[in-house]
Amino acid sequence: MKTGFDFVRSHGLGNDYLVMDSTKLGFALTPERIRAICHRNTGVGSDGILALVKTKKADFGMRIFNPDGSEAEKSGNGLRIFAKFLYDHGYTRKKEFTIYTFGGIVSARLILKGERVAAVRVEMGQAVIDHSLTALTVGGETLNVTSLSVGNPHCVALVGDLSKVDLQRLGPLVENHFAFPNRTNVQFAQVLSRHEVRALIWERGAGHTLASGSSSCAVAVACYNKGMVDSPVTVLMEGGSLTIEVDGRLNLVMTGRVEEVCTGRLSGDLRRRMRV
Repeated sequence: MKTGFDFVRSHGLGNDYLVMDSTKLGFALTPERIRAICHRNTGVGSDGILALVKTKKADFGMRIFNPDGSEAEKSGNGLRIFAKFLYDHGYTRKKEFTIYTFGGIVSARLILKGERVAAVRVEMGQAVIDHSLTALTVGGETLNVTSLSVGNPHCVALVGDLSKVDLQRLGPLVENHFAFPNRTNVQFAQVLSRHEVRALIWERGAGHTLASGSSSCAVAVACYNKGMVDSPVTVLMEGGSLTIEVDGRLNLVMTGRVEEVCTGRLSGDLRRRMRV
């Protein structure tokens, strides 16, 4: 097992996370410390932190922290990043294993290029659609939406022309709408063909992100449920694309690339500011 670092920085299609082993970190990841570490100007900077934790419910346990200090139930990009971290840094030599998250237990299968994890296939579980919510009025606009959970909450708005969507304005309005007391992840999506959908992502607790695995699953389910696409679905985002398989019971499998950027240590200055 490789040691000598506090974090591994990785990204899934531009959605970047810091992976930390909480059993060796030496301090608790409080909301204040998470915000300090994730800050783009005065910290390491990231879209969140993935913490390895002990569990008896699966082979490995993972907690997912947003850059605002809140906690997420599930992250598709995070799961792929975490699975790569476990293999590349010697926590396992298995090619398939289970990961416990607050959003449920998932199975991950590694796709290797030589001895390096190049991509990961993750069984994301079953989506659940809230059929009671089909429209949402925000910012003077009425959006046709699909509200659903893939282990964490999502709201997908299908549009005819994605280029006309003002994500910076509408994203936070939907995220914080009173229909979602715990806030929600937001996606605007445009169907391109029976197997391709383009999407813009606004993540709960993180804001605009280049890509999201769970958001891609939500987009695929929303389009599939309306009969607009067939499985598998390629979801095209600003950071790249993911392949989502969805069946008639809305079970989901996600496959996509993942890449490590660097390993690092938290400086004495940052630790002192965090009082650790």
